Amino acid sequence: MLKRVRKSALRRVAAAAMTGALLATAVAATSGPVQAAGQNIIVNGGFEDGLSGWFVNNGNSTDGATLSPTTDAYAGSSAVLVTNRKTTGSGPMQDLSGKVQAGKTYAITARVKYENPSSPATKQFFATMHYGGSTYTNVGTVTVARGQWGLIQGTFTIPAGQSVTTARLFVETPWTSDPASAPNTHLMDFKVDDVSVSEFTPSTTIEALGKNPGEGNPLISHKFGADGNAFVHDGRVYIYMTNDTQEYKPGPTGVSSTNTYASINTITVISSDDLMNWVDHGEIPVAGPSGVARYAGNSWAPAMERKVVDGKEKFFLYFANSGGSSGVIVGDSPVGPWRDERGSLLITSATPGASDGKNWLFDPGVFVDDDGQSYLVFGGGGDDGTRSAENTNHPKSTRVIRLGDDMISTKGSAEVIDAPLVFEAGHLFKRDGKYYYSYSSNFGFGGTVDPNGPPTGAIAYLMADSPMGPWTPETYKGIIFKNPGTYFGAGGNNHQSVFQLDGQYYFTYHAQTLNSRITGGATQGFRSPHLAKLDFNADGTIKEVRGDYKGVEQIRALDPYRVIEAETIAWQQGIATKKVDGGSEEFGAQAPNLVVHDVDNGDWTSLAKVDFGTAGATGVTAKVRPLAAGGKIEVRLDGRTSPVVATIPVDAPLGEWTKLSATLDGVKGVHDVYFTYAGPEGADLFEIDSWAFAAEQSSPEVKLTVTASSRCIGASAYLAVTAVNDGDAPATITLTTPYGTRTVADVAPGKQAYQSFNTRTAQIAAGKVTVTGAATIGGKQVTTSYDAAYNAAACR
Repeated sequence: MLKRVRKSALRRVAAAAMTGALLATAVAATSGPVQAAGQNIIVNGGFEDGLSGWFVNNGNSTDGATLSPTTDAYAGSSAVLVTNRKTTGSGPMQDLSGKVQAGKTYAITARVKYENPSSPATKQFFATMHYGGSTYTNVGTVTVARGQWGLIQGTFTIPAGQSVTTARLFVETPWTSDPASAPNTHLMDFKVDDVSVSEFTPSTTIEALGKNPGEGNPLISHKFGADGNAFVHDGRVYIYMTNDTQEYKPGPTGVSSTNTYASINTITVISSDDLMNWVDHGEIPVAGPSGVARYAGNSWAPAMERKVVDGKEKFFLYFANSGGSSGVIVGDSPVGPWRDERGSLLITSATPGASDGKNWLFDPGVFVDDDGQSYLVFGGGGDDGTRSAENTNHPKSTRVIRLGDDMISTKGSAEVIDAPLVFEAGHLFKRDGKYYYSYSSNFGFGGTVDPNGPPTGAIAYLMADSPMGPWTPETYKGIIFKNPGTYFGAGGNNHQSVFQLDGQYYFTYHAQTLNSRITGGATQGFRSPHLAKLDFNADGTIKEVRGDYKGVEQIRALDPYRVIEAETIAWQQGIATKKVDGGSEEFGAQAPNLVVHDVDNGDWTSLAKVDFGTAGATGVTAKVRPLAAGGKIEVRLDGRTSPVVATIPVDAPLGEWTKLSATLDGVKGVHDVYFTYAGPEGADLFEIDSWAFAAEQSSPEVKLTVTASSRCIGASAYLAVTAVNDGDAPATITLTTPYGTRTVADVAPGKQAYQSFNTRTAQIAAGKVTVTGAATIGGKQVTTSYDAAYNAAACR
């Protein structure tokens, strides 16, 4: 009976292993999440202490073998040799009782080798857990070539209801009922070394190349972000997003379970002033026990606006509390700090006109008009279960309401928006005196979809002469954007916003592009922000947007001669970001400070179109915190495999923030800059806070403003020359003309040297004078010459 149970289990595991192998193949190509380092619970896994902690598997009375140390080790000086095996399960075993727990996931690795020349050319080996009785589970496997060390590896989760009072691990070959009939095939001697079992903690760091260099979409590739709402302030666009990363929990294969959105209670913020280099400002703790608005459970689909209230500029972040309500928190800047000024949710079923009992009260969209009056659009859903065409095409589930002057209260009653096929994602904006209400259409509700309205799952829009509409089917103008699945293969919900920067309108949307690239094509509902240009027809209607990876063009080059937060990224692979104590060096003491972390050998980040100017850069400085010895940062131009132009050895004391520099040989012009990271394999190398480049210093000069003019005094021509000392040090100024020379010593800053030269003629031809300034600048004697032209003159 025992053998039959074990054989059945083996078949099930083999099937699972094949599925896992196929999935792992897809994931391996994109480098999925890796296991975080855990403590090895195996005692003497390398057999350096002989056989201490090990014994022969004795789960069956027929099991038996001999264990002996051997110097033929994979690593170190010792391994274990297994001989005289009686059964296929007769192998080295260790008792893990009290060390493993039901419900937890573990990773196992072990090295194995066999050498019998009469044995098959390849052989499968298993690492197996025995939980007592007939409960055996294969937890790792390898098929190894004769005479070579193979690597058993796997991850396994102990079922939550599994008793672990007895928990033992052993190494074996595949079970057969009569192994003694072919001992060279089934009972060959073998060696085992470097056995490790540790608790598996999957990393949420995205190792895949989620955004190819040169692409603009998705905007970021080290985390997810959905429902992007854009807000422009002081020439910079901030995008506020539902933090899908909170639900990203990749398993051993690197694939996460489906995003349910249920645990999301933070808002992710990124910003850019060039639309290619995006700064990660981290997450705003909006809802939940640790949130600003602790009375809320979720924070989805944010919207941002600013207004001066009682003489103070304030920033208002609206959010959906699941589907049943919406709230608002207030900040002192686009990135906080944040506070709760209202003390309760803003939109609930008690809000006048907000609810009809079937509609959701989420997806707030805020708009402040030119006269200072602000408005909120919200709502969604509306499926009444009738499957009627009327309910499908006119669910009337969204609303618009005026906000109070304080932006945290409402005025009057909400009015119904009758947008065709409306579902969610309401957004309001204004252009050239016209108001636009855009939204995501529903997926049919089981009724017949009107072909004269929008297609399902698309971004559609209405146009009106007032923020309050009236928003009716007659104001429907068309669609802006089809469902993301049209362009990227993976569909799902749809969400958008519109903003203007430097005279151009842009459109935000989300798609599961990063999710797809992580898994090799599969998606689980994890969305990423995208951008596209938004153009209009002569009558104000909107030209349809198409989704792509190209995105939008970078609108200006990046200035390197300042502090640049290291979490400013165009493209990257393998890194993550995290918040640390203190304020941002670039954005101010009140702004959160993030750093790049989880930096491993081979990871990299980059900046797009960095303008070093004609003088060029002579050095680069990184503020770093070393975590392992031997790390280094390599600087490359225009490609992540281009030649290294500078290397910063990260050789400061471990765990301490410090600034380290390297010289650059006059890097000039505009370049993409790649920072590639190298160091010991498997080590967490360092964290990075900021970058700064040093400009080539121009030669010091004596700064003068020189003028020369010809003039007449009676019938005599004169040449007047003036030189003003614009520098910070006294200067000796020499005025040289065709009609004489004069030197004036110690001309103070702001003062001038002047001389009127008599030509002793009645006429003067056009010409020039030369003025020389000499001064001590920075301890050095500096001389600078200037020429100044003068006009001809005839005196009578």
